[in-house]
Amino acid sequence: MSRKLKFIESDRSLFLQTVRNNTNAYFEENNISKKANWKMVSKTIILLVLLVSLYVLLVFGNFPLIVHFILAASLGINMTLIGFNICHDALHGSYSDQKWVNSSLGWFFNFIGANEYVWKITHNQIHHTYTNIVGHDADLEVAPGIIRINDTEEWKPIHKYQHIYSFMLYSLSSLSWFFKKDYMKFFDKSLREKNSKPPTSEYVKLFAYKALYYTLFLVFPLVFMPFTWPTVLAILLVMHFAEGMVMGNVFQLAHLVEETDMPEPNTNKSISDPWAVHQMKTTANFARKNGFVTSMFGGLNYQIEHHLFPNICHIHYPAISEIVKSTAEEFGLPYHENETFFSAVKSHYNFLKKMGSVPAPQLEKA
Repeated sequence: MSRKLKFIESDRSLFLQTVRNNTNAYFEENNISKKANWKMVSKTIILLVLLVSLYVLLVFGNFPLIVHFILAASLGINMTLIGFNICHDALHGSYSDQKWVNSSLGWFFNFIGANEYVWKITHNQIHHTYTNIVGHDADLEVAPGIIRINDTEEWKPIHKYQHIYSFMLYSLSSLSWFFKKDYMKFFDKSLREKNSKPPTSEYVKLFAYKALYYTLFLVFPLVFMPFTWPTVLAILLVMHFAEGMVMGNVFQLAHLVEETDMPEPNTNKSISDPWAVHQMKTTANFARKNGFVTSMFGGLNYQIEHHLFPNICHIHYPAISEIVKSTAEEFGLPYHENETFFSAVKSHYNFLKKMGSVPAPQLEKA
């Protein structure tokens, strides 16, 4: 996976500086910190208390089987929300001005099964730089060969049905991520700068934290839960299905929708837009006026604001979104958004259906 691309400056390069100035003015005039406020801290405490409570009840409780299935699904969703709300901000350094606070809260990313070192490379660095550029954006590798997301990918007959089966496949995303993807990305040399390799400490953390996760979410349940091992595994699968279903579906609604672009680099390995303009063309918001969605998904429905200002806590995105939108209009730039969560899902569905259609050359042969 190549990382050698450059963005071409133009008269629209002023957009980034202008939107930054306008946004900074909002925080200065209102004497507001760009980091977490009491609402964010309260949400953090609630989610972490729920994490411990649900885990203890699930693993050490003795309830009817149906209750354990409900607890498992609830725990899976809770861990997803922790990733969305707490870890995502912390790993971007946007939760607090204090590095130790971000580091401490970012640690929970390891606890819930992922690897923060891999995430910082594939998401913070690569995805946020090369958004929606095939062959460069690591986040586009949803399910290679099974889900087709670009015209340049080989078309297979199964893709005709991807708008139907993809949504169910997303429920496997946490299993794939925690048990396979992290290892593949960690040892993928193409994701790192030339001749570089992870520090020795990161090798230790990778295997130590994975061992901790497998112990807490596989070994302990098998040992302490009052069921046979096949039943315990079924309960844990429900946890992963719930976690993956929420995580997998939400991640797709910001970039893989009808409205967003997927530009190809020029022959000189460049993108014909400034970086910030590229972000406006390749990113979409959804349910911007829905406070519940914003609170649950950690501001991931404000992807435009997040991509432009990853250093600002998501709790402020609703307020600055109007600033970003008006500035984009001033520069004649798109501000893609779906008004509701379900309209975003529909747009993603239509995107999958379009990408799964038989390519014109093959239709002619048929």
